[in-house]
Amino acid sequence: MPRRPARPRPTPEHARRILDILEGAHPEARCALDYRNAFELTVATILSAQCTDERVNRVTPALFARFPDASALARARLGEVEDIIRSTGFFRAKAKSLVGLAQGLVERHRGEVPRSLEALVALPGIGRKTASVVLGHAFGLNEGIAVDTHVLRVTNRLGLADTTDALKVEERLMALVPRERWTRTTDLLIFHGRKICDARRPACGVCPLFARCGWESRQAWAAGHPPKPARGARRIGARGRARATGARTREVRPRHRPARWRRRPARRRSE
Repeated sequence: MPRRPARPRPTPEHARRILDILEGAHPEARCALDYRNAFELTVATILSAQCTDERVNRVTPALFARFPDASALARARLGEVEDIIRSTGFFRAKAKSLVGLAQGLVERHRGEVPRSLEALVALPGIGRKTASVVLGHAFGLNEGIAVDTHVLRVTNRLGLADTTDALKVEERLMALVPRERWTRTTDLLIFHGRKICDARRPACGVCPLFARCGWESRQAWAAGHPPKPARGARRIGARGRARATGARTREVRPRHRPARWRRRPARRRSE
């Protein structure tokens, strides 16, 4: 079987055109988290892990009313924080990270959020993605490109990246995109991934990047005929939707037992 030709390596000009198209299509793209200062944005970004921004925005008003700053949160009882953020998922780990973050801010930075990537990632619960979001949106500093699941999916489909390693994708994007557009790149890619380039049902028919997309299944999706599931896919749901698991499905026993499975009648004792 002949090998599929490799995609051409993306260039800064190619990336610029993609971002210009996204800017024209999604001028309203922005950080979807509600916040009033750098501390609130940092807390909200930590809570957004494995949780929707909408749900986080429903939780943070009560959280910030009870703990308005790092000093108050640093003295909080874990159980009280857990009760407030329970609906965001992984609430025990998140509560521990939030209290640890607040204590670190008080002890090392006088309760203020630092303005450097190195200082931020040294705090509990903060990685490169969170640090890039905080620096970019709270302080207007382009220190990195936040890479989440939406950015991974969109960049791979567009041919801007060919890996699911978040750090490698960030490095690739930073090499292609001018520094002054790093924060905006995050907003545009995340917004496009949420509104158009969905993981399961992308709206390829209305995508402004359809002509530039390198995703091999885009034609089928745009025509309304999703590609066939992979071998070993398991059919689920009332409509027989297919989920490609890549694993063999478990053998299901027939409704009627074969003769060899039936219990043999007990032998009668001879009188």
